[in-house]
Amino acid sequence: MARPGSPLWELTLARLREFYREPGAVFWTFGFPVLLAIGLGIAFRAQPVDKPRVAIVDEPASAWIAHAIAADDSVLASSLTADEAADQLRIGAVDVVVRADPKAVPLGLPRVVPLQGLPRVVYRLDPTRESSRAARLAIDTALQKGLGRSDVVSSSEQAVTEPGARYIDFLMPGLIGLNLMGSSMWGIGYAVVWDRKRRLLKRYIATPMRRSHYLLSYLLSRLLFMVLEVVALAGFGFLVFGVTLHGSIAGVALVSLLAAFAFSGLSLLVAARAQSIEAASGWMNFAMMPMYVLSGSFFAYTRFPELTHPFIRLLPLTATNDALRAIVNDGAGVASTLPQLTVLAAWAVLTFAVALRWFRWQ
Repeated sequence: MARPGSPLWELTLARLREFYREPGAVFWTFGFPVLLAIGLGIAFRAQPVDKPRVAIVDEPASAWIAHAIAADDSVLASSLTADEAADQLRIGAVDVVVRADPKAVPLGLPRVVPLQGLPRVVYRLDPTRESSRAARLAIDTALQKGLGRSDVVSSSEQAVTEPGARYIDFLMPGLIGLNLMGSSMWGIGYAVVWDRKRRLLKRYIATPMRRSHYLLSYLLSRLLFMVLEVVALAGFGFLVFGVTLHGSIAGVALVSLLAAFAFSGLSLLVAARAQSIEAASGWMNFAMMPMYVLSGSFFAYTRFPELTHPFIRLLPLTATNDALRAIVNDGAGVASTLPQLTVLAAWAVLTFAVALRWFRWQ
């Protein structure tokens, strides 16, 4: 137990002093995640949906298209030459290019076309772009209405915009998970390797201190940092972007606690035998980079092939993000996040146990 005067107590206090005496560490732990949330929150803020951008090929056979959609303000249409339209589509400046089939459309087409004289249009688009497919449907609807089509079924819309479905609501739990991982990995791993490089660990051997005391001091110091990190980010998201906690504070605290222990254990494992900062940096990047990409901090990992999902869910950052989003956004209880909590607890126990066995003072 960490009682005043014990090696574990003194080492934990030393860890805290080392942290707040380094302005850079304070900034990267608390300042940078807030700046990242501001930038991404503004970039992906809720705003009206962009109108589809349509290029009409400027030729006599296609003149009727511009006339047919002249009164429709749901699309942004521009007349371009065939080459200009192709270039604009290639660079993404327009979503779809439309032109009339000159063999099927007589010049001087009236506004309402008889059934036997139906014109034909050709859409050129990239089917892999969602905006292109949406633009194709929008311009086709505008053309049909412009030529006199009437809807068989009447419809109306009810606009509903609530916190919880925005990108910032998806992002904030992911940023909390990223910050827990980054501060644990870099804050602990670098410190251990730096102490070994300066031969401080060699001197610790002569003190009445166990190996477990030294490693546990890092885990305990993470408790305070974890609380401050989560409160700072969650409070910022609530005050600035209106991110609402639909679940319990206790649930968020439990997930964050296990996540901090899991990442701390992983960091201690990486630094257990590393002899240089360069080697430790390489191993930490090796451990974190897959989670940066796969664990769904900035976008859903369901975009990856379904075959990979069971393996992705076993990553500690994925378990952290999934559990936090379930509690924060969906209002889920702690019991429903038991699979994610089990993954985090397993990472915490196994990595610390292996790090304790592999750790070398010099």
